[in-house]
Amino acid sequence: MPSSAIRGAVRRAAALYARFLSALLAVSVLILVVPVSLQVFSRYTPLLPHYIWTEEMARFLLVWMIMIGAMVGMREGIHFVVDLWPDLRGRARAALDLVSGVCVLAFAAAFVWYGIEFVDFAWFRISELAELPLWLIHLPWPILGATWILFAGEKFVDDLRILFGGDGP
Repeated sequence: MPSSAIRGAVRRAAALYARFLSALLAVSVLILVVPVSLQVFSRYTPLLPHYIWTEEMARFLLVWMIMIGAMVGMREGIHFVVDLWPDLRGRARAALDLVSGVCVLAFAAAFVWYGIEFVDFAWFRISELAELPLWLIHLPWPILGATWILFAGEKFVDDLRILFGGDGP
């Protein structure tokens, strides 16, 4: 299989994954409304009992929502962007983006490596209030790192192609 066919297949898979993440982000925001609303209404009205699990559920959902948002932000090119020279184009822009890309990929690899240890640490533990498995709140870290590697790796390959005279994305 030619490298352009492989590259195209990876790009299509990454685009599909990005659409899935965007949908999941929207769903997580909608789901987060439920426990937060229950918590707020139970404080101000005697009609609803004071649910303890809602605070913990909201915290779990918020962590996942933030991590999914960071994944989507990486794909859309709005995460880790500092534009010191906005007028830079072509090979100069690609070279500068490669330098920052190396840093992002290293950071993503650290998230994968230490994220796996983080999940392992929580594997047999449960949360105090809702008794949810704690690995659920630790799992987004290695997933975030792997997703950043995929999305930043795509950009990195594009910048390499620009820098060495190939066509852009």
